[in-house]
Amino acid sequence: MLELGALRYTPAGVAAVEFRLGHESEQDEAGGKRTIQAEVSAIAFETQAKLLSGRPLGSPVRVQGFLGAKSKRSKRLVLHVTSIEFIEGENHATAAQR
Repeated sequence: MLELGALRYTPAGVAAVEFRLGHESEQDEAGGKRTIQAEVSAIAFETQAKLLSGRPLGSPVRVQGFLGAKSKRSKRLVLHVTSIEFIEGENHATAAQR
């Protein structure tokens, strides 16, 4: 995790936290290897939000979720996290995976 917002609650009482992930991987493209580096905005709700809120920045995580609009008013893409795996004891960049 590169950034982690404060745990907050929606008007409906649902726990939520916004954060940014760093992604680095090597992919095959056009017959060659390409190194991918990107930052991804993400949001998590309820259990996942509560799990993330106590983690220090730089914690390596593997996430699953879906891309969707940030809100009804903002069509900016955000990764909505539905599953989180904390990667303990590994020294590599945080990865956002579909």
